[in-house]
Amino acid sequence: MLNTIKRKFRDREKLPPYRQALRRSSKSQSFGLIIIILAWSLAMGCLLSSATNAQSPTLTPEVSTVDVVPAQFQLGQELYVENCSTCHIALPPAVLPTQTWKNLLEDPQHYGVQLKPLVDPPRILVWKYLSTFSRTQLQEEETPYRLKDSRYFKALHPGVNLPRPVQIGSCVSCHPSASDYNFRRLSPEAERE
Repeated sequence: MLNTIKRKFRDREKLPPYRQALRRSSKSQSFGLIIIILAWSLAMGCLLSSATNAQSPTLTPEVSTVDVVPAQFQLGQELYVENCSTCHIALPPAVLPTQTWKNLLEDPQHYGVQLKPLVDPPRILVWKYLSTFSRTQLQEEETPYRLKDSRYFKALHPGVNLPRPVQIGSCVSCHPSASDYNFRRLSPEAERE
């Protein structure tokens, strides 16, 4: 009886030639499929990597900034700096909430000076830049129009003994490259604080 069972198992393992060919064929197809999936994954990884590098944020040579700005916002940043730095140092959007920037862009009365308002499309580009890189405002919070009233400005300067009154022109004392829109570089005195 044991021999009969062994024979049946041996007979099962002995497949007809066409079944053996199918089995070999399916193994080679599986191996081929794995190779195709591997090649596809590598190709997609390379494409994704090159696409990510192509869209990675870069600085424009004309504007040195607080942070790296993606290409789609660079023209808005340049227009912002160009328009605002003619009268004063252009501030990074992060020091004031989005609502402040919105109100400043819409109001031709700018801190006591009548300005020619920006018109579209430059206004839209500047707004996209400012709204993307500024911060939200709490519902109960009053919209700040001065640096001294901005909780973001205070949060970005922890432990800094700020001059009284805080004025845009005083930024240069700690940020010597502020006129070039570079607030990352600090004066030696500010670095010690």
